[in-house]
Amino acid sequence: MAKRIATKSVQSAGGNEFDAFLKRYPKTAEVDVFVHDMNGFLRGKRFPVSEARKIWESGVEMPRCLLFLDPTGDDLDPGGRSEAMGDPDGTAHPIPGRLVPVPWADHPTAQVLLQMHDPFLKGEGNAGNPSKYCPRAALTGTLKRLEKLGVIPMVAVELEFYLLDPARDALGTPLPPKNPKTGMVETSKQPYSMDDLDAYATFIRRVAHHAEAQGIPASAAITEYSPGQFEINLKHQADAVAACDNAVLLKRCIKGAARELGYNATFMSKPFLHAAGSGMHVHVSLIDKAGKNLFGETGAKGEALMRHAIGGLQATMAESMAIFGANPNASRRYVPGANVPMSPEWGHNNRTVAFRIPAGGNKARRIEHRVAGADANPYLAMAAILAGIAHGIENELDPGAPAETGDFARPADPRIPFKFEAALDRLGKANILPQYIEKECLDLYVDARRAEMEKFQDVVSPREYDWYL
Repeated sequence: MAKRIATKSVQSAGGNEFDAFLKRYPKTAEVDVFVHDMNGFLRGKRFPVSEARKIWESGVEMPRCLLFLDPTGDDLDPGGRSEAMGDPDGTAHPIPGRLVPVPWADHPTAQVLLQMHDPFLKGEGNAGNPSKYCPRAALTGTLKRLEKLGVIPMVAVELEFYLLDPARDALGTPLPPKNPKTGMVETSKQPYSMDDLDAYATFIRRVAHHAEAQGIPASAAITEYSPGQFEINLKHQADAVAACDNAVLLKRCIKGAARELGYNATFMSKPFLHAAGSGMHVHVSLIDKAGKNLFGETGAKGEALMRHAIGGLQATMAESMAIFGANPNASRRYVPGANVPMSPEWGHNNRTVAFRIPAGGNKARRIEHRVAGADANPYLAMAAILAGIAHGIENELDPGAPAETGDFARPADPRIPFKFEAALDRLGKANILPQYIEKECLDLYVDARRAEMEKFQDVVSPREYDWYL
C-alpha cells in the first residue's frame, strides 16, 4: 500500500508541474516526449497538449526495444530481448523538472525527457521499476556504490561537435560549413579563435538562449582544432544523473539551433578522417556532504584519495573502451598524433594523458577524463568512469608516477583495445565493471553492438571493388 501511495503522490506532483508549465506557457500546442537510447538517439512521441496530462498520470507505453534500436532504427533483437519476447512495451515516465519549452520549434511546443520502466508488477502501483536495460538507471545504481563510500561526485561534461553544410559531396562525404561573415567554406583550423567566435556569434548566442530557456547550465564556448569544430561546456554539478540529462538535452539544443541557421550539427566521433575527432571530456571531483572537495584536501589524505581514483580509472579503462568509443567510427579517433590519449597515463596539466589534473588551486582540483568520444552514451560513460573511481578507492589502487612529458604521437598501449570489435570482446569478458554497473545492461549493450557490427559489415564497400575485383 505504501508503494501505491508514494506513486500517487509522484503523479500528483507531476500533474502540478504540468499545470504550472501551462500557466506559464498557455499557448503550448504540442508536447514532445522521449527516451534516450544506447546510441544517443532521442526516441518518443508527440502529443497534442490536450492529451498530454495522461503522461504525468500514467506514463507513456512505448516498445522497450526503443532503448536498443540500432542507428538506422532497426530492432536487431539483441540476445532475444525484444522480438523473441513478443516485443514488449515498457512504461516511460516523465523525469521531474525536465518539462521545458522548445524555443527552436516553429510553433509553441514543450518537451519532457522520460525514463523507461519495466512493466509494473502487482503491488508496485503503476510505475514499475526503472528498466534494467536503461543506461540512466544503470548510472543511478553505480552512484549508490559511491554513496556507501561517503563521497559525492561533482561532475561536468564538455562536448565537442562539428557544424556542417547540410549538403554533401558526390561521395556522400560531409562538408564544412560556410563562414557566415565571409561566405567562404571553412578550411583552416583556428583553435580558440576569437574571430571565429565572432563569425558564429549568432549560432553561439542561439544555443545559449535555448539552453537558458530549458534550464541547461551551459558555460563557455570555444572553437576547436578543425574547421567548423566547436566545444560547449556544462557547469559542474553534484548530481551525475542530472549532468548527463543536461548533456543529452544540450545536444538537442545545439542541433536545433544549427538547423535554425541552415547548418547541421554532428557529435559523430570522427566525421573527417584527417581532421580532429570530437570528444566528450568529463571532469570529476569528489565532495563530502558539506560540499568540500576531498581531492583538494591538503596533505596526504587528499592526494591519496585522488591517486586511488586514478588507479581505478586505469584498471577499468580496457573494459570500458567499447563504451567510450561506442561504434566503428569512434575507433578511428584513437590513432597516434590525433590529440587523443593512447594509454592509461595520468599527469598534471598535461593534455596528452587520459586522466589529466588541470591547473588550478586545491579548491578546484579534479580529474579530467579525456577518453570518450562525443557520441558515447553519456550515462554509460559516466557510469564507467565512476565505477573506476569507486573500484580504485575501495581497493586503494596506486596509479604510479604521473607522466612528466607529453606526446600525442606515442604508440598505442597494447593493453587497451582501441579497435571496436576488440573492445566489445573485452567488455563482454569484464570482471570489474559488472560489480558496479547493472550486468544486464552491460550484457545488452554488448549484444546490441555485436548485432550492429554484423549488420554494419554486411555490405560490399567501394574499396573492396577497388582492391579485389
